[in-house]
Amino acid sequence: MNKLRVILVSGLAAVLSVMSLNAQSQSDMRLNELLIYNTSDFEDDFGFRNGWIELFNASYGTVDIGGCFLTNDRGNLTKYIIPKADVLTKIPPRQHTLFWADNEPFRGTFHINFTLEESDTVFFVSSDGKTIIDLIAVPKDLDTNQSYGRTEDGVGSIDGSGDGWGIMPRTSPSTNNAGVDDETKSQIMARNDPNGLFITLTAMSVVFLALIILCFIFKFTGHIAVNKLQRKSSAATADSEASGTHVKETSAETYAAIAFALHLYQEENEAHDNESLTITMSHTDRSYSPWNSKIYTLRQTPTVRKNHR
Repeated sequence: MNKLRVILVSGLAAVLSVMSLNAQSQSDMRLNELLIYNTSDFEDDFGFRNGWIELFNASYGTVDIGGCFLTNDRGNLTKYIIPKADVLTKIPPRQHTLFWADNEPFRGTFHINFTLEESDTVFFVSSDGKTIIDLIAVPKDLDTNQSYGRTEDGVGSIDGSGDGWGIMPRTSPSTNNAGVDDETKSQIMARNDPNGLFITLTAMSVVFLALIILCFIFKFTGHIAVNKLQRKSSAATADSEASGTHVKETSAETYAAIAFALHLYQEENEAHDNESLTITMSHTDRSYSPWNSKIYTLRQTPTVRKNHR
């Protein structure tokens, strides 16, 4: 019984911790931008132009906003529930999502049941239906196709006014508010170096610098290898001297035999067999010279074996 209670308590604690983490991640969502009057701006997936609300995930983790609420009525914080179990409601880190304020919720997850023309304030509410995570006051002096939002994504007060808010120089649905019209690095480079001279010199400098570094590396490692080989050779010589073993020098007879063979090979009129040019010499521990030895002229005396019957 006690084990069952421990299991139940542990499971409840795990569920509560997951719910708290989920609520904490939902608190990183921000109302980022809105457009009220849309006549020539972004179209929805049905080809209609309506007002829209942009949400931004200010965290560095994926946030599931399924079960959260959007509303324009403080007295009814659960006016529009964002459907659960929709993979598109899982917002990646530092990314945006767009909701159409067209009062057509039957068109899909991202079509809410009120419009911005009739709204004074828009609230984003946690999945508990009580906690207001963010809100934005809807300005009434916006022109058509003009949006209002945070000058930098996710930065600014949570009441939609004050520092960090303003009329956008151009709308930026589902993309960054800041830097939309900024020049890219490639555009800046093309403007400052139209002929590509700077980038060419930079590339060549990098290549030659890499070659110089490789040259020094190979030279340094070569010196290390040579020094190591010399140390090994010196150690081997010292060990040989210490043990009293010496490498025998090549005898004069061997040099004479090699010289005579080369002489015979160079003689044009000399008759000799066509043999390979490889001369193989093997060292033998003999105390006599094979050139004047008579051992090869001796023969054993034949022995007679008699069969006895």
